[in-house]
Amino acid sequence: MRSLRVLIAEDEPLVAGVLAEQLSQLGHRVVGEATDGEEAIRLCLDARPDLVIMDIKMPRLDGLAASRAILEQAPVPIILLTAYTNDEFIEEAASVGIMDYLVKPVDERDLVPAIRLALSHFEQLQSLRHEVEDLREALETRKLVERAKGVLMRRLNLTEEEAFSRIQRQARNRQAKMRDIAAAIIAADEIM
Repeated sequence: MRSLRVLIAEDEPLVAGVLAEQLSQLGHRVVGEATDGEEAIRLCLDARPDLVIMDIKMPRLDGLAASRAILEQAPVPIILLTAYTNDEFIEEAASVGIMDYLVKPVDERDLVPAIRLALSHFEQLQSLRHEVEDLREALETRKLVERAKGVLMRRLNLTEEEAFSRIQRQARNRQAKMRDIAAAIIAADEIM
């Protein structure tokens, strides 16, 4: 496994110290240690770690709320670290988007698979998010092109194929995306 830049968010200094030592022995580098959720968010935005290990119960802002904020602002794999194993915490952790869950005290043998799984799950999730965004953009482009074809067919008395060909040719000639050409045709039609 490659060396990771890790942020630890843990309000108990002894637990944070042991975890930092374990991470160091595994070849990772701790880039920040937060003692509350608000500090964890700030450090995560500043340090941009590869992984966050976050305690659930912390002062000022709990680990779940901090994790939610981090995932919205600077997505990164997060492993929750806790002494609590009840279903309520596990379900909330899953709804937030937590990649793994470790129960204190953390054994180094548990840390390695948790890190690997968290990274793998996060990469899969990010890949799916990109795929969904690409599909969303393709659908939006298709809708715009269909509308632009309709405008050209109505205004210039073209067939559907001729209208599509015209949009395609303009995109190629102007080195632009078909989406942009279609949007310009629709905007021009609205002005007229």
